[in-house]
Parts: sequence; C-alpha cells; structure tokens
Amino acid sequence: MKRPWARIPGWGAVLLGVSIFCAPASGATNALQELLERAGSNVSAFLETISEVNCTEHLTQERIAENGKTIEKRESAFDYLVLLSNTGGELNLVESRVAADANKEGHEKAPLLVSNGFSMLLLIFHPYYSGSFQFSAVKQESDSGGALAEVSFRHIPGTRSPAALAVRGREYPLEISGTAWIDPGSGVIKKIAAQIGTEMEDVGLRTMHCEIEYAPVSFRTVPGTYWLPAHTTVEVESRHQHWRNTHVFAAYKHFSVNTTEQVSQPSAAQ
Repeated sequence: MKRPWARIPGWGAVLLGVSIFCAPASGATNALQELLERAGSNVSAFLETISEVNCTEHLTQERIAENGKTIEKRESAFDYLVLLSNTGGELNLVESRVAADANKEGHEKAPLLVSNGFSMLLLIFHPYYSGSFQFSAVKQESDSGGALAEVSFRHIPGTRSPAALAVRGREYPLEISGTAWIDPGSGVIKKIAAQIGTEMEDVGLRTMHCEIEYAPVSFRTVPGTYWLPAHTTVEVESRHQHWRNTHVFAAYKHFSVNTTEQVSQPSAAQ
C-alpha cells in the first residue's frame, strides 16, 4: 500500500498508510463486531468504486500565524484519480493529480504543506487492515439521515504503525487515533477525525489532525448511491510553523475499468 503523506517544507513527510492483521480487536462486543464487519464490507466496495471514478479536487494551502490568522495562502485545482492495482495479493493505491493549466507553475514551486492520501483513511476499517487497531463504541448521534454510530479507534502498540513521519530518510512511527461516524444499518462511513496521540518534539512535530467527510454521489450511467470523499482538512504544527490544507472533491464522473480486488490474508504466523 502506498501511504498517504504530507510533506512539510524543508523538513520531511508525514506518511499515512495501514499495515494490519485481519482479526477484529479483542474485547469488542458482538454489536460492535457486526458494525465493523458492515463497515469493512463498505470499504471493500469503496475500493471497487474509487478506481472507476475521477473528479475535480480544489486545494487550499494555508500557513497560519500564532494569532490564528492566515499569513500565506494558495489555491489550486487538479484532475483527481485514484489508481488501484493488485500485485502479488497486495493492494496498491496511488493518487494521481493533474494540475490545471492555470496553477501548474505555482504547484511545482509550492513551499507550503503538501498533503496526499488522507481521504483514503477509511481503509483502516478494511478487513485486511483492521487488526492493528482497537475499536470501541462511543455513542450514537443523529444527522439529517438518522442516528450514526460513533466508533473510536486507536493503533495497537507493537504492530506496524498506520502512520510514519519521514525525516531525512528515516521513518518515525506515529501512534494515530480518532473517531469515525458510521451508519449502523449500512456500515457507510460518513466522517473520520484522526490525530497523533503524542507530541514528537525530538523531530519537531507537535500536532497533526485531519478530518475527512464523505458524501453520497450518484451517476446516470450506473445504479445506486456511492459514498465518496467530499471534504478533507489536514492541520500540522511543528515547533515554528502551523499549516492547514483543505481538499474539496467535486464533479465526480464514472468510467469503466476492469479491476478485481484479490487481497491475500496474512498468515497465522504474522
């Protein structure tokens, strides 16, 4: 799996990805296990769908002052596509961004935070990945579509971390945790909020927080409704800098591809 990442100017990259075993976390209730299974099935369907669509991505990059005001800002637009391949039973997701003519030069020279792949964070609920997390049901809350199950997740120490900070060729594992809001009937994931659990002052990372919202999308050429990335915010603070990136995905279009997901399960020895 190619990890989602964020590159901090003059510093390093925050890499997000998931390296998991396949059993649900111990101690989960039957109801929670059933919900996680429904969510996992939805994420599997998501993988099939995301490789059949493209969209327009609008990116806003900001550098934030101590008083919270934006002191530098850049707007960009891209033709966005996620490429899914399967080599030797391993999933490989790669984001493709083609800059619009109006912002190609500015994108190439951008000194601000570059963040990729965070909209794919729902993959932590994929059956192949979920065993590296502890899940717990928090509560239910209502949105316009009814009650949502609020599920917290936390990376299990001792397993490979779903996130790493790359600084000068070395990777530092990140302990990531957060909350997902899931439709209890369908298992559709509607929102995820995640952050690192502790500061990493030795390498300069103080906080990292992201929020991803998914929205229903319909296509004239295929039946059904698909929940796809709609809005992602990534916020990073180091010792001396504060950045915020906002990704808005819109104008989804469907096209036909011939891709089959066949992921080998980890062996019992793992």
